[in-house]
Amino acid sequence: MVSLGERGPPPGAAGDLAALAELDEAALLAGLRERFLRQHIYTDIGDILVAMNPFQPLPLYGREVSERYRSLRTDALPPHIFAVASRAYHAMLGRGGGGPRNQCILISGESGAGKTESTKLLLQHIMNLCKGNSQLEQQILQVNPLLEAFGNAQTVMNDNSSRFGKYIQLRFQENRVQGAKLSEYLLEKSRVVQQDTGERNFHIFYYMFAGLSSEQKEMYGLLDPSFYRYISGRFGTQEVAECWKHKYQEVCNALDMVGFQEQEQVDMQAILAGVLSLGNVTFQPEESNGTLKVSEASQGWLKAAAGQFGVQEDELLKCLICTTSVTRGEQIQRFHTQQQAEDARDSIAKVAYGRVFGWIVCKINELLAENVDPEVELREIGILDIFGFENFAVNRFEQLCINLANEQLQHFFNHHIFQLEQAAYKEEGLPWETITFNNNEPILNLLLAKPIGLLSLLDEQSAFPQATDKTFVDKLNSSFKGNLHFQPARGRVLGFSIIHYAGKVQYTAGGFLEKNRDTLPANVRGLFINSVTPLLSVLFTATVSRTGTLMPHVKAKVIPGADDKFNSTRKQSAGAQFRHSLMVLMERMYSANPHFVRCIKPNSQKEPGVLDNQVVLLQLRYNGLLETIRIRRDGFSWRPSFEEFAERYGILLVKPDVPLTKESCLKILQSTELKSWICGKSRLFFKYWHQEQLAKCVERLERAAVIIQKVFRGFRCKKSFLKLLAELRAQAQRLQEEAERERIRQLALAAEAQERNSLPVPMPRKRRPQSSPHPSDQSQQPPVPRPRSKLTESTPFDNFLNPSVPCPILGTEEQTGEEAKMRKLKRGATLRWFKETQAQKVMQDDGAFPSWLHGMISRREAENLLIDKPLGCFLVRISQSRPGYILTYRGEGRCRHYMVQMQPNAHYVILGEDRAHASLTDLVRYHQSVGIQPFMEILTVPCGQKSSESLNYENLEGLTLSSPADKGETPPEKQSYPSMPSSSKPALQWFRRTKNSQNQQAPEKSRTKPSSGESSQQAFPRLRSSIRLAMQEIQQDWLLDKGFAYQLAPADALQQQRDHCEIQDTNQHQILAVKEASGVWWEQVEEQCRERRKEGSLESFDFFEEASQDMVRGMFALRVPRRGKLYPFW
Repeated sequence: MVSLGERGPPPGAAGDLAALAELDEAALLAGLRERFLRQHIYTDIGDILVAMNPFQPLPLYGREVSERYRSLRTDALPPHIFAVASRAYHAMLGRGGGGPRNQCILISGESGAGKTESTKLLLQHIMNLCKGNSQLEQQILQVNPLLEAFGNAQTVMNDNSSRFGKYIQLRFQENRVQGAKLSEYLLEKSRVVQQDTGERNFHIFYYMFAGLSSEQKEMYGLLDPSFYRYISGRFGTQEVAECWKHKYQEVCNALDMVGFQEQEQVDMQAILAGVLSLGNVTFQPEESNGTLKVSEASQGWLKAAAGQFGVQEDELLKCLICTTSVTRGEQIQRFHTQQQAEDARDSIAKVAYGRVFGWIVCKINELLAENVDPEVELREIGILDIFGFENFAVNRFEQLCINLANEQLQHFFNHHIFQLEQAAYKEEGLPWETITFNNNEPILNLLLAKPIGLLSLLDEQSAFPQATDKTFVDKLNSSFKGNLHFQPARGRVLGFSIIHYAGKVQYTAGGFLEKNRDTLPANVRGLFINSVTPLLSVLFTATVSRTGTLMPHVKAKVIPGADDKFNSTRKQSAGAQFRHSLMVLMERMYSANPHFVRCIKPNSQKEPGVLDNQVVLLQLRYNGLLETIRIRRDGFSWRPSFEEFAERYGILLVKPDVPLTKESCLKILQSTELKSWICGKSRLFFKYWHQEQLAKCVERLERAAVIIQKVFRGFRCKKSFLKLLAELRAQAQRLQEEAERERIRQLALAAEAQERNSLPVPMPRKRRPQSSPHPSDQSQQPPVPRPRSKLTESTPFDNFLNPSVPCPILGTEEQTGEEAKMRKLKRGATLRWFKETQAQKVMQDDGAFPSWLHGMISRREAENLLIDKPLGCFLVRISQSRPGYILTYRGEGRCRHYMVQMQPNAHYVILGEDRAHASLTDLVRYHQSVGIQPFMEILTVPCGQKSSESLNYENLEGLTLSSPADKGETPPEKQSYPSMPSSSKPALQWFRRTKNSQNQQAPEKSRTKPSSGESSQQAFPRLRSSIRLAMQEIQQDWLLDKGFAYQLAPADALQQQRDHCEIQDTNQHQILAVKEASGVWWEQVEEQCRERRKEGSLESFDFFEEASQDMVRGMFALRVPRRGKLYPFW
């Protein structure tokens, strides 16, 4: 043992700043700079990792590097993010002598420091540690690109800035991941409607414009991105657009991989298109009464938004321009001012996007939830990736919440690194010189205290209808007067400043109350609940928890006519939700063993290979890294009690029973020859590297134990084998002797019978004697006694002992029969699955199966087919044991077999791959150009049946039904398949007829009106014509505004008339209602419409201007041509 002040670099201290000889800011900065310029971006401070953002890809994360960091011992390897993941994974399993315990990894740093990339690398390595090749692990990895698209955006400080926080909980049973849960915090919804200079909206909007085809854009009602106010002027160059197109494909693949249904994806993108269209709606006052109306130029945008949201245009308009409430049974309508209408428009856009994001997170949690027995104890590793500290030119409510979260995380770091450690030294009476650190607890009290805290005062002011942002600032100035961490704004600026742990930040108070209230305009929830777009209805039927989490399966109570605030009497403010979510997060992290990653941004210009001393030094100071180095170098970060240490490392004494006492601990330490530890009153104090050294001792002992056990097991097995072999030989000898005796007896019987045959035949008697067995029969099948020992079961030594003597097996016939029965049942179930769900999907248009598809053949049969084929030759076969497929191809040196799994959304994916495919054909084509992991071998040519060069797939094994006489299977005429013929090859012929009949019936179905059930399943395509008409009107208005004369081409005019007819057909009940109300007048209008359609005329209808508006106000769908534009009747 050494004194407390004795220092010495730990083993393998290369890259560890705690081993610095001189400890000051200059030495710390010089060490980081030298390593960064040599592209060593990772540096240790004891067990804490410092990561510098290189702003460029580096070859540090390949499979070979990941394999190096798989083991528990990483002290001899350079510092790496993979080492943190490895330490957390092995500590969660309790390896190295420690007991199993939940772990959490805290990644912190300012915006642009590389936290999101570090999170992805941690997930990647943890999945590799648990040998991640299952579908669940691939789904977990696909969560990141999905969340980045919907939750990240470009800011001034970071091109891929996380505009929300997330905590990922990976659940493990032993060493296998069983599920995952995602918690999201404070999505910056205001970015949807407003971005500062040099910033962009969320990535998904740009990905959609770059990745959707022209037909898809037309279906969703999307025009050129320059039309949209929410993203206007921020699209980017052609090179950037190509990158976004690739990102959109990644998002679509992630949606397929995680398991989102196709209709859900369509509805989601329709809602996003509706958000953009709604942002272009503007308002102007009526000339007659001064009330608001939608401006002439944005009529088409309102129609488009209503179609994309799946609601009626007039109902959406009411939600924008007025508020309707019910008082004592009487409806009261209050019209908005222009500012209120614009606020209502932006509120709808923000809430719609926020609920889509919350639903995505909820859906991910459903699809990735663990499927294990609730009584099974699961361990978890949590990874926190939260927004970094922000200080912009204009800081709003969102920046205050983000910086509050960073204050909370800094306090968590200080608590674990400084407070707990130094408190333990005082408690144990160790001589220790206190290390001072920047304690940010007063700042947390300023923000979170009750009742006089900033968020509490904000909630108080938000509850007052007459309160304004100015009254809120006045309340802050009076409440925090004299507080060292609060500064009022100078002059008439509506704001305040807070001295955070990372520096002073000035906040603009405008919009604080509105964002904290986070209320919807009146009647919006009821409007969207009744939307014909299923997803939108689900989003607004759901409730929101105290932490702001969307709960789609819990329906909210809606009172018609009441505003959103009344309908959500228990609704928390945005600040209160964020405070509760932080409390839950901190509880989870305090109950786990933490690991820290401190991310540093080398420069503010995002340039690779450049380190700005001032920028880095500022981050080192407010992160407290100098103090962290000092306490890691001089202090003792690991402080187990005597009982805990003896229980974990008592195995090192190599005794069956070790008392959990101080004396046992000292004996253990003497046997390990550790240095620089201290024994306190009730616990031991160790340096940060001691735990790894003890883990090495335990690992060395475990290896020795494995060798001893292996030798002993081998000796015992060999002894048992020799005994068993002797008994088997003895039994074989007995059976041989019995067979010889039986042979002699049979010879004697044969001789006796021959002698009797030579004597005269006696007269028949009344009682007939029993005849003896035929000699030839007996000689061929000698009787064998039933074995009396389990040693007569089949063994691999039967042929070696005596191959000519049969050795009967007890229960073989019964066991074989049961196995055959089970195989037959599985085979029948798999064939039924294929015929009922897959055959129509796999079959080509000509009624034939693809050349690579084989039937239910075995693994050996598949390999025999491929044995003489070229490399990459492949086939797809139906699995014999489960509903599914197996891809088999000839690889380098051997045939390889991959399971093809079908996702819940009917997409196909090779188990372990990261890409889902809409069909088996798409899967095959993709891997003919992209290799299959991990060998990265591509598919080349398909392998057909061996029996025919022309590949007659009617003889494909497993796809045709068996004959009635074949092994007692059910005859074809008794099968459960409708109209199935009873020929020798009925299955394929029946599939062809079914497919052809479906192809013939398809055009007829398309001309019929969908039923109510069908319309609910395909809600968005039913609105396509309405959206297309709105888009045409917008384009016409744009051309007229630019001074161009507009005239429809003949083909466009014909399509426009078809759209009119389609919209009329889908709203026939409203047309009938107008007919009944208008009488003879409607007949005249209808006749004129028919004549005009025949002529193709687009002139105005003068008699419509004389029609009563009351007659046709209920008409929703029908629109007529007038002056080159499309207008509704009213």
